[in-house]
Amino acid sequence: MSKPSEFARYLRTETVGGSLLLAATAVALLLANSPLSPWYLGVRDFHLGPLTVGAWASDGLLAVFFFVAGLELKRELVVGELNSVKAAVLPVIGAVGGMVVPALIALGVGWGTPGVERAWAVPVATDIAFALGVLALTASGLPSSLRVFLLSLAVVDDLGAIVVIAVLFTTGFDPLFLAVAIVLLGLYAFLQHRRVTTPWVYVPLALGTWFAVHEAGVHATIAGVALALLTRVRRDHYEREAPAVRLEHRLQPWSAGLAVPVFALFAAGVPVGAKALSSLPHDRIAVGIVLGLVVGKVIGIVGACAVAVFSKVAVWPAGAGFRDLVAVGMLGGVGFTVSLLISDLALDDDAAERAKAAVLLASLVASLLAAVLLLRRRRAHRADT
Repeated sequence: MSKPSEFARYLRTETVGGSLLLAATAVALLLANSPLSPWYLGVRDFHLGPLTVGAWASDGLLAVFFFVAGLELKRELVVGELNSVKAAVLPVIGAVGGMVVPALIALGVGWGTPGVERAWAVPVATDIAFALGVLALTASGLPSSLRVFLLSLAVVDDLGAIVVIAVLFTTGFDPLFLAVAIVLLGLYAFLQHRRVTTPWVYVPLALGTWFAVHEAGVHATIAGVALALLTRVRRDHYEREAPAVRLEHRLQPWSAGLAVPVFALFAAGVPVGAKALSSLPHDRIAVGIVLGLVVGKVIGIVGACAVAVFSKVAVWPAGAGFRDLVAVGMLGGVGFTVSLLISDLALDDDAAERAKAAVLLASLVASLLAAVLLLRRRRAHRADT
């Protein structure tokens, strides 16, 4: 295998990927709230074939990111830090707590307000791309197990959010296409078992799986996770690298340098009017969303994990402690894109605009609080070494 270029190695560093992500987010917000907004929204909503440019970014390019994240998760589950049941179950329990508590807070605060019967789902989601981007920029020197924990938690969280969307908001579910997707995934697993390696088979198969999942009415990023979890992570004696490792090395620069920043460029551009911001404190649904993301997420994640560890069902991430988990748990409040999507699906017009403003505010606050906590934990770990 040829050596990766210096540019590829540069993009492969998580700090650069996180910087590109945050820069794209800032550009998107500026464009969407400037005189260039009509042009920006026109490009985002322009149709290329069956989907808009924005939909290609969120359903297509983000599937590449989910595939790379899924490869890392599979590797950690099989040969890495999550290869024991007690280690693997902790982020799952944390993800469940991090969905239930924010939903209860949003439902309780907004109780009696029209639309809350669907809007409670807005703060259940953690944006995996943005959370990992903030972690990459602030958590150097912290135990690597914390990144693995956040990655695993965010994948489970996103899968849970997609299930919520499917149950509450999906109207065009097609079981025939879902069956096609399952057959294609079975074929992928069989080819992996038979040690087939040619991309001439896998690329069309992956594209076909993505298309079938999308047409089934399920969020297409699920295809990326499913394919990754079916990829072989143990190398045979004649191989230099296992397929999962090889694919991760080749695709990670494209994921960090292209897929995620372009996704952020079109997903983060939310027009937020002064009216929506000024009316936030008087909208109980919006207040519930903010409290659910900023307060409910960290309480749900850390609380569920603490109970699991105390009851000996799970163990803390290797080398990390309770305060480290609080810092990482705060990143769960970065709801952003999936929460924005649910806001659109759950509410109408002005209520949806206020909900989106609440998601943006909560995600910003959670990011800043998490960054402060992570930097403090980094100094504490360095002082201990």
